Amino acid sequence: MDPEAPAPRNGYRTIRELADDERPRERLLEHGAQVLSDAELIAIILRSGMAGENVVDMARGLVETVGGLSGLARADAKSLMRTKGLGPAKATQLAAAIELGRRVQQIDPDSRPTLRTPESVAALLGPRVLGKTKEELFVLALDMKGRLLGSVVPVTGGGVNAVGVRPAEVFREAMIVEAVSVILAHNHPSGDPKPSPQDIAVTTELIAAGDLLDIQLQDHVILGHNSFVSMSREGYAFRKKR
Repeated sequence: MDPEAPAPRNGYRTIRELADDERPRERLLEHGAQVLSDAELIAIILRSGMAGENVVDMARGLVETVGGLSGLARADAKSLMRTKGLGPAKATQLAAAIELGRRVQQIDPDSRPTLRTPESVAALLGPRVLGKTKEELFVLALDMKGRLLGSVVPVTGGGVNAVGVRPAEVFREAMIVEAVSVILAHNHPSGDPKPSPQDIAVTTELIAAGDLLDIQLQDHVILGHNSFVSMSREGYAFRKKR
């Protein structure tokens, strides 16, 4: 740093006061994105900090607050807005970048998650529904090798105790992406993943609907707190696998 530059104010330096090799944008242009930390990449998206805190420090605090990149991936724009310094503009920029990253990952077939077991479904969706107070239903469309097709977003949301679903909603994207099969998954905010009578009835209806569309419903995984139930494995609505 220039010895004639003014001393930092209580350790705080604006981005302009940082040396060129400390500024995220300049470092990316010079060395490539791969050398930047998570906070530096986020800082480029956010563009500016707030009074008394430059954008890199703000981004670093954000990562710590949400629990790292896994927590950031679970956050939506509204929850991000509850973080100090993030208004609607910054929150939506960040949410859009996260979603774009998810979609890019799905372009290469070899990079898409392979979902052949309920454990793999729980690993994919468990972090996304952690702490949710309402049920969310996911429909995972799969190709012949069990690789994920399309997006991983809730099809519909319901109340605390039930998810209302229609076969047309459930199979819409699967038909668009020409999926061979689907796996359903939804969370129980109570933490108990045991299927309810309604879960069983709805799943039975959707198995029949999938048969008519020639799209196999492989499983319905119910997610609790650090636990899950595979309705197919346990024989709820499905023929129990031996």
